[in-house]
Amino acid sequence: MAAPRRRRPSPTTADAARRRPSEPGPVLDLEVERIAHGGVAVARHEGRVVFVADAIPGELVRAQVVDAGRDRFWRAETVEVLRASPDRRDHVWPEASVDRAPEARAGGAEFGHIRMPRQRELKAEVLRDALARFGGVEADVEVEPVDAALAPGVDAEAGTGWRTRVRLHVAPDGTVGPYAARSHTVVPVTTLPVAVAELADLAPLDRSLPGARWVDLVAPSTGAPEVVVREHDARDRGRTGARARPEEHPVVSEVVGSRRFAVDRDGFWQVHRGAAATLTRAVQDLVDPDRFDPAAENQDLYGGVGLLAAAVGDRFGSATRITTVEADERATLHAGENLADWVGARAVTARVDRYLAELAETTDASRPALRDATVVLDPPRSGAGRDVVDHLVRLAPAQLVYVACDPVALARDVGLLRVRGYELEAIRALDLFPNTHHVEAVARLAARV
Repeated sequence: MAAPRRRRPSPTTADAARRRPSEPGPVLDLEVERIAHGGVAVARHEGRVVFVADAIPGELVRAQVVDAGRDRFWRAETVEVLRASPDRRDHVWPEASVDRAPEARAGGAEFGHIRMPRQRELKAEVLRDALARFGGVEADVEVEPVDAALAPGVDAEAGTGWRTRVRLHVAPDGTVGPYAARSHTVVPVTTLPVAVAELADLAPLDRSLPGARWVDLVAPSTGAPEVVVREHDARDRGRTGARARPEEHPVVSEVVGSRRFAVDRDGFWQVHRGAAATLTRAVQDLVDPDRFDPAAENQDLYGGVGLLAAAVGDRFGSATRITTVEADERATLHAGENLADWVGARAVTARVDRYLAELAETTDASRPALRDATVVLDPPRSGAGRDVVDHLVRLAPAQLVYVACDPVALARDVGLLRVRGYELEAIRALDLFPNTHHVEAVARLAARV
């Protein structure tokens, strides 16, 4: 494995002070070189990097520069494909097609113009590059599609029909739709191809909802799908426009295998129909059984309603000892109920960094219960970060199983952990967000021998 590399400052932050006022940019013919983190492609014009949307590496495109306010790079939108990649297809969402003006293209399916195998190759390329640049690790990783058996009704070839939670926005005039790509402009649409069929049928795309702020569409594993209209006052919650008392917390039931999870209707749950089951299997596979001690002080950090704690318990038995930690009090309440059949399970409401700091201060890290522990963590998109990594290393668990939804955040944390003595041993990448640039990864790290 390569030595850790120092992170270069991001152009977005490094050039902020030199940003010029917005001005019309030129139309350029660009040879597209590669994909970048965030779903845009990379081209060059007279030595300057141009990040161009809706393009595929290897293509020649005509692009309108929409942001020429930085010295080191510009941003552009494809307006015409002059030489198409063999991996280009008709966009799965017509309202997001390159045939439309950039400001009228629906956001949320930025890879929809790319054939599915090539999408996964590009995501793997971004993950490998991030791990090399920020983590100092050369990893041979491919992105795996979701097992069709875990996602009934999903069109795996098209990458559609998978999203069980959709948020639509409402314009001041009452128009309902998604935001345009990279903007807060509401775009009227007639279809929602990435949504599961029951939500696509229910979505109020042909209605006007003046006074509303957004519309949430929710299709849980069991029970009827719901349309929830949110008013501008954040305290007003309601279904199909009716108000509900602020203290009400509608709960839905999600089923993974033979296990049922209670979760608030507006709480966090994986959005792909097969994601929860896929992550359950991946975490179970990545935990090294030779290092796992069911009697140790095993931890599930950023645990939500207990999905991954349950994955560990289901693999290693009802005597497994595990603590799930989550800052959201409602989620922790559900986690306690969802894990009630484990005598050794408990749910703690706390910020993870503060919880670990207290644990590190009050516990002798040489004690076998901590030294032999397995820690599963599923941090937000920004990653765990330096403070959490420092506390984890101080506690010195036997292994870490890290679930990540952002390649760069994962790679940065891998780099921090490597410097502190933990090596990346295994990693799997999962295509839980087809037709977008997002990719989920599950990694195992253990202390260097």
